[in-house]
Amino acid sequence: MDFQERLKTLTEGAKYDVACTSSGVTRKGKRGMVGSAEACGICHSFTADGRCISLLKTLINNYCEYDCQYCVNRRSSDIPRASMQPHEVADLTMQFYRRNYIEGLFLSSAVIKNPDYTMEMLIKTLALLRGEYRFNGYIHVKAIPGSDEKLIQKLGQLADRMSINIELPSERSLTHLAPDKSKPAILAPMNYVKNGIIQNKEELKKFRNAAEFVPAGQSTQLIVGATPEADSRIVHLAQGLYKNYSLRRVFYSAYIPVGNETMLPAVPMPTFDTGTGLIHKEYGPLLMREHRLYQADFLLRFYGFTAGEMFKTEEENLSLHIDPKCHWALRNLEKFPVEVNTADYMTLLRVPGIGQISAERIVKARRVNKLNFENLKKMGIVLKRARYFITCNGKMAEKINFQPESIELRLTDNNAVGPYSQLTLSDVAIA
Repeated sequence: MDFQERLKTLTEGAKYDVACTSSGVTRKGKRGMVGSAEACGICHSFTADGRCISLLKTLINNYCEYDCQYCVNRRSSDIPRASMQPHEVADLTMQFYRRNYIEGLFLSSAVIKNPDYTMEMLIKTLALLRGEYRFNGYIHVKAIPGSDEKLIQKLGQLADRMSINIELPSERSLTHLAPDKSKPAILAPMNYVKNGIIQNKEELKKFRNAAEFVPAGQSTQLIVGATPEADSRIVHLAQGLYKNYSLRRVFYSAYIPVGNETMLPAVPMPTFDTGTGLIHKEYGPLLMREHRLYQADFLLRFYGFTAGEMFKTEEENLSLHIDPKCHWALRNLEKFPVEVNTADYMTLLRVPGIGQISAERIVKARRVNKLNFENLKKMGIVLKRARYFITCNGKMAEKINFQPESIELRLTDNNAVGPYSQLTLSDVAIA
């Protein structure tokens, strides 16, 4: 197999890992070094199935020792196998960078021999880039659960961001579908990275030239739909990860069938129309579920919500018909309508149709004049949703039956679920 075929095989194997979008770190160019990193992110594109793929996103090897049933690179999978040496990955990265194809690298690997050996291969690759090639650009690397802490430390000093993927929402599902992995083996390196970042911040305060350790933080990925866990379980898990491991992002990936495994759900292989972006109708609900989880995740991180507020029971799923914020508002109509001219910032954030920027604009503008619905429209408030939950000077936009069923009917009117189209990160934003 020639180099181009190997590269095609390895980049194809890496596309299902969505735990990378932007760098999250800014680093200016240095004398004698090549490249820089910008917080706005590495160059990326969106695939037909809605996944954010960096222009150089590759595995170093796909000969995996593990047999995770949901993974295309699993040991029992009948796929083409390929590998690259550290110097080949480093040289390819530099060639792509000099051609202005990329601004950074996302590097992962199947488990070769054992976790420690795989980590050593990743370290060699990054050491070549940072040392011999003097590459100063953004690097996101996927650490291997179960590897030695000393290797995680070395890798963390070479990379900007590190991801350690949980992949399945419960230890029971992990044991069932990925018997070679364990929850402690995944959480232990997460905890080490968290503590390492905290310690490194203190070292940087004392010693200006101290080596940085994972300056852009860590992330993880959860597969949605491969196991029976409800959305409530997933969102509660994400909340715990943010709180206990200081993660920058939890990424959600709708389960994509990669074979005919009997242990996995019988979901048809998705088919795409490149012209319209529409996909197989039976696969659509999984993508919508992924989308709703991203919206719930935004509520956790930016809007002051907790997982317990979004769900009544542990076995509950998010609505596919309306977004989580609207769903919460309908369950808590006693808190509405909100008077936009007097409500505080955090209260405004909980109104469907009002986002962070919109809430800031309202708070700032009402210091000068009382606001009306025309003012709100000019500010960019999504009145299509907000009008049912706010008043301006004590008046609502229209007379409505202030009951959950009536408002939900209006919110979902002409917005029936399906057909489904490709989702991009811009679709995820909450308002």
